[in-house]
Amino acid sequence: MVSNWSNAPKDTAPLASLLPQRRYLVLNLPRWATDCLKRRDPALLASSRPFALYEKQKSALKLVAVDASVSRINVWPGHNLTDARALIPNLEAREIDRPLVESLFADFADWHSYASPIVAVLPDMSAFGDLALDITGVSHLFGGEEKMLKSVLGRLRELGLEASGAIASSIGAAWALAQHRPGAIIGEDADVVLAELPVSALRLAPEQIATLQQLGLKRIGQLYAYPRKALQARLGASLILRLDQARGLIDESIKPRLPAPERFVERRFAEPISLLDSVMETTRDLAIRLSGLLEAEGMGAQAFHLMVYRVDHKVMCLSVRAARTTRDPAHLARLFANRAERLTGEFDAGFGIDMIRLGAAEVSALDPLQAGAFDGQGGSGDLIRLHDRMANRLGETAVLRTTAVGSHMPERAARLEPVIQPPAPPAVGTVADRKRPLRLLPNPEPIRVTAEVPEGPPADMTWRRVTYRFVKAAGPERLGEEWWLDHAPLTIDPPPGKDEEKPRTKKSRYGWDEEDEPPLPRRSMLFRDYYTAEDDGGRRFWLFHDGLPGTEGAGWYLHGFFS
Repeated sequence: MVSNWSNAPKDTAPLASLLPQRRYLVLNLPRWATDCLKRRDPALLASSRPFALYEKQKSALKLVAVDASVSRINVWPGHNLTDARALIPNLEAREIDRPLVESLFADFADWHSYASPIVAVLPDMSAFGDLALDITGVSHLFGGEEKMLKSVLGRLRELGLEASGAIASSIGAAWALAQHRPGAIIGEDADVVLAELPVSALRLAPEQIATLQQLGLKRIGQLYAYPRKALQARLGASLILRLDQARGLIDESIKPRLPAPERFVERRFAEPISLLDSVMETTRDLAIRLSGLLEAEGMGAQAFHLMVYRVDHKVMCLSVRAARTTRDPAHLARLFANRAERLTGEFDAGFGIDMIRLGAAEVSALDPLQAGAFDGQGGSGDLIRLHDRMANRLGETAVLRTTAVGSHMPERAARLEPVIQPPAPPAVGTVADRKRPLRLLPNPEPIRVTAEVPEGPPADMTWRRVTYRFVKAAGPERLGEEWWLDHAPLTIDPPPGKDEEKPRTKKSRYGWDEEDEPPLPRRSMLFRDYYTAEDDGGRRFWLFHDGLPGTEGAGWYLHGFFS
């Protein structure tokens, strides 16, 4: 972090001094769009004609990317296509396909996770061309920052890509150096080095750069002593933000595209491999190594990521999850084998695989467990592993379990959630300790009953044109309206297909989509009186009366079955 705080805000210095010292490597690929398309089109690569990409901007065709041969003629992005053709008669110009180029660059960014687990695209100036790698605690694997930068740039040049890079303690400083001083590595002298760079190194809009130059502010160092309020009033708060980010006074984080593992092991191959069986065999070995690493630290994990790096700068990522924290290598290998079975037809090793990495995320403490004849889990471990295998093979939403919800309403007292998720703490106000039917009807269905007394249990009922005579009955159990919850009246829903409104997608208080809930109520009441009744055939029913007998709209409904 920058040590010169003379021009920093007074309230920023103490906070910034407590932040960890982070290091960033920023890569700039100015000709990515033309280079990647040449690699995809052999005819274009073999051609010696200058190549450029254009797009329509404000009713004019402007160049947006050019190759090296076009740049040597002093034709740059922003030139009119007509002027470029006049200067270069044999120019090969194509309209840019931005979604394709951006997608290719995103995949290319993932490949750089071989150098650092945290890699992100910097879209500040362009959606493709700039990459940021968080190399904190990683550079020693390459022999230091200088050797790491040389190694990363060397691999890019071997692929025929023009690239430059720099390393600094902030993303803004590393980007500025990659653009104007390629190969630079700076530490605490960031203020001194940045002071000599032009203001265009601050990732500003063209209008802001033009205004600064009109004011005579052409170097970053001239902004240090300039009144900050005047700069913000004239050019906006973004200028102050970019300046402080470059100097390291304000922390700037990046969001990695691939999941960043907290612990990982990897294997590099002297000769590329191409068979899926070889990948799975390596995965089993890596699972044993990762398990030993986690066990030595007394840790376990719930998410695991297998990253397969291809020679042609592409990476394949395969992720699995466990319902509980684990570090069992056999279980991990089995989960990845189940997922790999679904990818057998889609597996493509390209020109070969030169590295495989297995990482663990969502790491937490895990005490040693007794296994074998004296295992005290009562067989629950086997069930958990079965859930993991089924969920990772079929999908997390394909294997569900029932969870109690804090509601007295039978229709809302439970919900389904993926079994792979950690079990939530018991909800307050559940009815788990009460006897409930094994099966509930989707909607309470009206019945006709005969009762000996108006407010007593029924003697018989007629449901779906069949009469059932009761020999036993128990109740009532009164369920009243949950007045402490908003939008949760005690209701009777209309029969399916009648008076239903269009489904809604708004989330309800209970956690599910309203389109999955019953349709809007026909009417509401203050309470329900539930009875358990058994007929002469041994069948037990759960039915209720929806209000005081004799009141308008009151009636009997069948809601579920015990057996």
